[in-house]
Amino acid sequence: MQGVRSRGGLVVAHGAPPLPVGADAPLRREEREALEESTLAPGATGARGAGVRARPEEPDEYRTCFERDRDRIVHSKAFRRLAGKTQVFVYPADHQRTRLTHALEVAQVATAVARATRLNVALTEAIALGHDCGHGPGGHASEPVFDAVLPGGFHHAPWGADVVLAPLNLCTETLDGIRGHSWSRPAPRTPEGAVVSWADRIAYCAHDLEDAIATGIVEPRDLPADIAECAGRTRSRQLAYFVRALVDSIAAHGVVAMAAEPAAALGALRAFNYERIYLRPEAIAQGRAVTRVLDALVAHLSGNPELLADRAAEQDATEAAVRYVSGMTDRFAFDAAVRLLDWPPDDLPRGIDVR
Repeated sequence: MQGVRSRGGLVVAHGAPPLPVGADAPLRREEREALEESTLAPGATGARGAGVRARPEEPDEYRTCFERDRDRIVHSKAFRRLAGKTQVFVYPADHQRTRLTHALEVAQVATAVARATRLNVALTEAIALGHDCGHGPGGHASEPVFDAVLPGGFHHAPWGADVVLAPLNLCTETLDGIRGHSWSRPAPRTPEGAVVSWADRIAYCAHDLEDAIATGIVEPRDLPADIAECAGRTRSRQLAYFVRALVDSIAAHGVVAMAAEPAAALGALRAFNYERIYLRPEAIAQGRAVTRVLDALVAHLSGNPELLADRAAEQDATEAAVRYVSGMTDRFAFDAAVRLLDWPPDDLPRGIDVR
């Protein structure tokens, strides 16, 4: 189908008459920034005057600087590769979360909070979508491998902002939020970044539990009563409870924080997940299998830099190897181990099926 020509020489996608909108001048970026300023909370991050990038660019005619960042992240290879990277289970089966679906769920939680509290939704979404682009294959088990060989150490948050997403030339506010989203890092400088930090924890606590229930690792009834009584036993109930708690606390106190009771429930839910999901013996064994494979890949590629076609001549071979391996999906990394290292397939990390 090539579309249908209608009155005035225009082409419509369907055979029906085009739906009226009303001809009017489009809202240009400057006008939208002014409208944004009239609706944002006093402490929110406005787009007007922002948009500082490492390499100066002309502003877009229609989109704000943070909307451009969000769009660049969505269209990047780093973002698409998250579809093949571990969230909790390697080789994720149908319906199990990946880093990509995790990022989308974090963005949903974060933007829900940002809209309700009159923060900058576009900046919040950009940070949320890009926050885990620095993760390697196999989940958090990859970090000690890279940390051990890089002189400055490795953490997925600054690695994502300063290495993986650097070619996108994102705004300083977006990079700051990505760099500081983890609670173990220095706090973000914007309230939007702080919201993403909370949204990340809220989202993964709820959806990792749901995935674990689907595999039979835990049962809904295993959740302690004190958590279930306030936050419920399902993902939807938990998200609703924690999102409302964060919104209510921000509205009441004017800072990005959560009241003590729901914060304690979130902490208890996270502790339960660590005990029953992340640190169970099978998960530790899976992490060790990931570590062995990635450690061998980094060592092999560091010693054979000719295999890294995109490495700049002046670039350190070990750093180039980490850049390459950390960008791999689970499948690509484990296939590379078999292909390059003759790795026994039976020694590769294994996923777990939904029951």
